[in-house]
Order: sequence, then structure tokens, then C-alpha cells
Amino acid sequence: MPAPDPLPINIFLSYSSENRRQAEQLVTALVSRGCVVWWDGLLEGGERYADSIEKALEAATAVVVLWSRAATESHWVRDEATRGRERNCLVPVTLDDTLAPLGFRQFQIIDLSRWRGKQDSPEIDAIERAIRSLHGSGASALARRPNAPAVALTRRNWLLGGGAVGATALAGAGWFWWHSSRPARGSISANSVAVLPFVNLSSDAAQSYFSDGLTAEIRGSLTRNNALRVISQVSSDAVRDQRGNASQIADSLGVAFLLNGSVQRAGDTVRIATELVEGHSGISRWAQTFDRPIANIFAVQSEIAAAVGNALNSALPAAGISAAPAAAADAGGTANVAAFDAYLRGRAFYDLSQNEASDRAALAQFDAAIALDPGYAAAHSARARTLLVRANQYASAEQAARMYDAAVESATTATRLAPNFADAQSTLGFVLFQGRLDIRGARAAYEQSLRSGGGDATVLGRYALYSALTGHAAQAAESMARAVQLDPLNPLIHRSMASVLYAARRYRDMAAPLQRALQLNAKLSAAHAALGNMFLQTGRTADALREFQQEPQALRRLTGLAITEKKLNHADQADKYWQQLVKDLGDSALYQQAQVQTQWGNSDRAIALLERAKVSGDSGLIYARNDPLLDPLRVRPAFQRLLVQLGFE
Repeated sequence: MPAPDPLPINIFLSYSSENRRQAEQLVTALVSRGCVVWWDGLLEGGERYADSIEKALEAATAVVVLWSRAATESHWVRDEATRGRERNCLVPVTLDDTLAPLGFRQFQIIDLSRWRGKQDSPEIDAIERAIRSLHGSGASALARRPNAPAVALTRRNWLLGGGAVGATALAGAGWFWWHSSRPARGSISANSVAVLPFVNLSSDAAQSYFSDGLTAEIRGSLTRNNALRVISQVSSDAVRDQRGNASQIADSLGVAFLLNGSVQRAGDTVRIATELVEGHSGISRWAQTFDRPIANIFAVQSEIAAAVGNALNSALPAAGISAAPAAAADAGGTANVAAFDAYLRGRAFYDLSQNEASDRAALAQFDAAIALDPGYAAAHSARARTLLVRANQYASAEQAARMYDAAVESATTATRLAPNFADAQSTLGFVLFQGRLDIRGARAAYEQSLRSGGGDATVLGRYALYSALTGHAAQAAESMARAVQLDPLNPLIHRSMASVLYAARRYRDMAAPLQRALQLNAKLSAAHAALGNMFLQTGRTADALREFQQEPQALRRLTGLAITEKKLNHADQADKYWQQLVKDLGDSALYQQAQVQTQWGNSDRAIALLERAKVSGDSGLIYARNDPLLDPLRVRPAFQRLLVQLGFE
């Protein structure tokens, strides 16, 4: 007797309505190979949609998901894909090179972005092999029969087929697991988590500021849980568009868990969908959707943080992770929804860091938030930072002095409103140190910021640089190492690490963090200049010249070139760069002019320039205690008096 035809494979097809044409083409191709395909085109008017989907999903041998930009934003597609993953029968396909959402990237994805509907094509072959591996090697229903009639697309055939094969063992599901060579995870802390940027599912793309801001607020709530190690914003945002699965992303961030989600805001309501994924396995440990009135947005932040703490505590009972973070008052927040909205808009403008216009817009939004809620400490702190940036980058000396005063006032207000708000204390220390040159006065704020925010990379980095420049190398090294762990993909953190090493005169150790910083951002300012200074101090003057030539920031480039060309006996070139430094930057570069004159052997002139820099409040003076370029001045009583007057111990 001839062997009977194998039973048909039952495929559930999940897709976004925007991709219906591609879905129809794929249905035709799969049917031509003997499959029964369930898709929503089978539904008749009046049929109960959810019930039919649930039955079809449970009967499916394979759930084929067509990922696209639209599909990743569809709750239906995500829910159907989740059920396919839970049943170990997921076959992911991409229609436009869109990555599957986090939590589904551990599966090998099949690329249909270049498929033009041919039924006999390598792409359809790949889908066939994937489904065959799910169905079991001995029961392939996709053995190709070119002349075989297509199985009719009817619900009756689907349900009959489903009843026959629904209990088939799903051998070979491991084919979909993408094994990638990864570094050993033994060094990754089990209580570490990264909060990835939440996806904006609102119909208005301009609402992204809200989803990004909410992500940051939830990250902040988790950071206040002392039992957790939470990766900072810059590194978390750096993987927003990274290609790879959950395991690869977790490894790149050095964390055990990933928290991702989406935000959909409609009128006075907001829906926040969240998922906690185990980095090592890609398994979802917890998922929950929160539908709340916008007025309850503050409560839901804490609710999500507590739920994540509970989920991690369940996964890691030995770690003793608390569900509750520290008091919300330490976050310097508000209960005013309009003020919160203005604050988030201000953060979005501030993070753009494009030009003076974007910084002005940020300041206007922070002012609006404060007008709505004068007790909003986070808004006062953000206002202080924005004023400091504007003073440093865009203001004249006279304007800068007024802006520094206003920044100190705003930061002081923030610390009064929320004494344990680490960001406010750190900002106050930063403004006093760089804006006012109040080196002694900044210490108390920096120390308080470390006590309150030892889990925040930005707080740690600021404290580390202050400690390094004031002669506390051990504290600087410890804090900087923790900052790098919490923000491994932030080029600024690696550049700051090099600054700490430079202050400690560990010149040869600077190369690795600077190379990493430039790898993360090839256009990063001050990194090439730092390499140039490293080479100067190790006797590699020609290499230093090359690095200074690549430095994009004029202040550091011209200073380094004037010094290096002189050392190479190119007096004319050195003088050309000196003249350009004085002409283009004037009194805003008095400290750098003193560096050049010191290295040229003109100590008296250098001392005079430093005295002028002190009178004008030149922030470059914060480097004077440790700066090797000023070493020839250290035996001069006038220089020693200057250090004492500045407040260096």
C-alpha cells in the first residue's frame, strides 16, 4: 500500500493590518506547499474574534509572526507572538528589516524584506525548514509536492487538522535559538537590570518625549532600591536600535535582566505595558499592563518599580531584593501632572544638546514646571544644570557670572526642597566647583550626593572627578570604577575615567578608556586632546601632535598644537596657533594661555595669566592642583598662594 500523505501542518499567521498584502502572498505560498493556514481573512461577520484567535493559537503547530515596524506596535501581534513563544512553536519573520521586540530576539528571524511573492524561493524554503523542525523530523507535512492541490482555506479544514495534529510533539524547537559566542556571564551581578527605552505607541510621534521621560522616571525609582544595580540612561538608550537578541543586549550592558515596555497615551488615560526579561535565557520573568488615568501617573511609576522588585525577588530569593524603593520624596518629584509634563518636555530639549536654541527651550519648560509647582525640586535642579551649560558654552564673561549665580540659587533651592535628592546635591556641587570656583564649599554637596545616590553613574562620575582634582585619588578611582559599571556604553564616562587617571598621573592607563570612548563616539570632543596630553607626558611628541590635530574642540586643539609644535622646534607654527588661541577665544581661554606660556618657559607671564583667570572666574582653574602642564610653576610662591586662595588643600 502506498504511504499515506502526512497530516497537514496548521499554521497560525500573525501580522499587522498594514501588511495584509504580504500576508496574503505568504498564505498563498504556504498553501501551495500543503499547509493549512489560519489568518484573520477567514473570519466571517459576527464571529467572535477573540475566541477564534484563542482556539486557533492553541491548535497551531506553528505560529508564524510577520514582524514589521507596524507589527511591533500592535498589542495583538505581541500577544499572539507571546503565546507562540510560550508554546515553543514561534516562527518569526521580518518584512522590512525591523527587529523583533525585546523578548523575542532569541529566535532566529527569517528575512522576507526582499521577497517578491514567489512561491518557490529561498525565503519560503527557510520558513519550511523552520516549521519542519518544529513538527518533528519524522512527520514532515511540507514535503514538496509541486502538483498537489492546495488545501482549501476554510475554518473547517483548520479545525479538523488542528484536532489531528495539535498534540504532536514539538521536537527540534531548539533550532530557533540563536547561539552566539558571548563572554562568560559569571562576573555579571545577579541583581543588575537595565531599563530600555519604552516604545511610544501613541498615534502622535511627538509624544515620544513622554515615553522617554517615563522610562527615565521608572529607572530612577529602581535606582533608589539599594539592593539593585541599575544601568544608567545613556547606556540603556544606546541599545535602542541595536541589532541582536536579549542575551546579546544584556551582555553588552553587563546585566542579568532587561526591563522593556511601551507607553500609549490617549487623552486622559495612559497604558503602560512592561516586561522583565532574563538576559541569559531571554525568558520573560514577569509582564504586566497598567491602564491608569494620567492623573495617577506618579503612582504607577512606583507600582511598576515595586512589581519589578517583587519579580526579581522571586527570581533571586537569595539576593534579598526589596520590592519597595527609597522614599519617593528623595526623587524631588511633583504631584502636578501639568508640571510633570513640562518637566519631561524640558528634559527632551536638554537631552537634544543641539545648540543654544534647544537649551533655551529646555530652560523655558523647566521654568514652566516651576511656575506650576514651586516645590518641584527636580525641575529646579534641571534648571540649574541648563543655566550652567548656557554659561559655559554661549555666554560672555559678564553674562556667565549672572548665570552661575542663578544656577547656584536654583540648585540650592532644589537641595532645600529635597535634601536627599542626589541629583540636586550633585548639581549644586558641580555648579559651586566649576561655576563659582568654590572648591571647599562644593565638598559637602558632593559628599551628600554620594551618600544619597551611590547607584547613579552621573552622580558617581561628578564625585570622582571632583575627588581626583582635589587630590583624593583613592575615592576617585573607586567611584569612577562603579560609574563605568553602571554606564558602560557612555563615552563621556570613559573619557571621565581618563581624566581621573590623568590627575593621578597614570598616563599609560589612559589609552584604554579613551580608545573605548572614541569607539563609542568617534566625534567625541576632548578625547583626542586627552590622548595628546597622554603622549606629551610619555615623551611621544609626534603622536601627541597627530592627536591634537584631530581634536574637534578649538580650545583644546589650539592649546595642544601650540605646546607640541614648540616642543618639535616648529616655532613659527607654534606662534601661529598661539595667536589664533588669543584672537579667537580671548579671555575665555586664560587658563589655557597660561598652560602654553608655562610650557614655553615663560613662568612670569603664565602666573600673570592665572591671576587674571582667577579674577574672571575661569573654570579651567579647577585643574590647577594636578595639571602636569603647570608643573614648572609649582616651586613659585605666587602659584602656591593661588592654590590656597582657590581652596585646594
